[in-house]
Amino acid sequence: MMEEAELCFPQLLNTSCKRHTRPQFESMLIYILMSFVSLLTVVLNLLVIISISHFRKLHTPTNLIILSLAVSDLFVGLFVMPFQVLLTEPCWLLGDLVCSMCFFLAFIIVSASVVNIVLISVDRYVAICDPLHYPTKFTQSRVKVSALLCWISCIFYSFMILYDNLKQPGRYNSCYGQCVINIFGAVHVVIAFIIPISTIVVLYLRVFVVAVSQARAMRSHITAVKLQSSVTVTVKKSELKAARTLGVVVAVFLMCFCPYYCVSLSGYDITMASSTNSFINFLLLLNSCLNPVIYAFFYPWFRNSVKFIVTLQILQPQSSQANIL
Repeated sequence: MMEEAELCFPQLLNTSCKRHTRPQFESMLIYILMSFVSLLTVVLNLLVIISISHFRKLHTPTNLIILSLAVSDLFVGLFVMPFQVLLTEPCWLLGDLVCSMCFFLAFIIVSASVVNIVLISVDRYVAICDPLHYPTKFTQSRVKVSALLCWISCIFYSFMILYDNLKQPGRYNSCYGQCVINIFGAVHVVIAFIIPISTIVVLYLRVFVVAVSQARAMRSHITAVKLQSSVTVTVKKSELKAARTLGVVVAVFLMCFCPYYCVSLSGYDITMASSTNSFINFLLLLNSCLNPVIYAFFYPWFRNSVKFIVTLQILQPQSSQANIL
């Protein structure tokens, strides 16, 4: 009886996984923390989506990319975080097909977040380093197409990387009660981490160099036409502020994603339900909650739009025309 009580499926004595229990306090802490962060992630990103979608003043190319990022972050809170909570359980009870589909959905959503961060970096790079051509290169229609291609490419990539797992769910489980997938780890790390991170770092190093040179030029008032100079300075300050804010977004992204992929690169094998695995996965997903928090601190338009939403002023006629900048 004691042996049966330690099995995920006591009726399957020879093929059931063992139930590895953890302290009740640790389990409760994980549930409460993940549930709270999941709810907060959904609420904050929903505010970002409503703000950018409703107020026409916010319909800029940069904000459209932020909108796409907020959608992926919203899905992280709605689907990926609850799935991660289930993975902290000692036994997986929902079946092999649900396991594979949950991983497939998680790969799409998290990959979309990464690609959207790359798009933000490209947007800021062109805005700072090639400001004269930015309005023609980054139009709203082009950004919408880019965001759509981002999601399509993430769906295709996730399907290819998880093809064997989707074709035959549970083929890599060693016993009943597991939720295990197998992917080409090296390929995934290169495509989903090294290439995007390298692109982001290179672009922001370039942006940083140009931003520093522009800041020095702004401090030295040596231009011949003062009126033109003041207009140029105003535009540059606006762009530099946006670049600085989105630079913080990228820095937080690196801090959240690096531990997960560093463990993958090290080849260190950790148990799916272990505390270490729960922590690095939680840190990775926490990025989706921190992005709108950064907007709240750095973007006045976000704070103003939240006031409109909370006070229900958004329901008033012509509220979409309000100047919240």
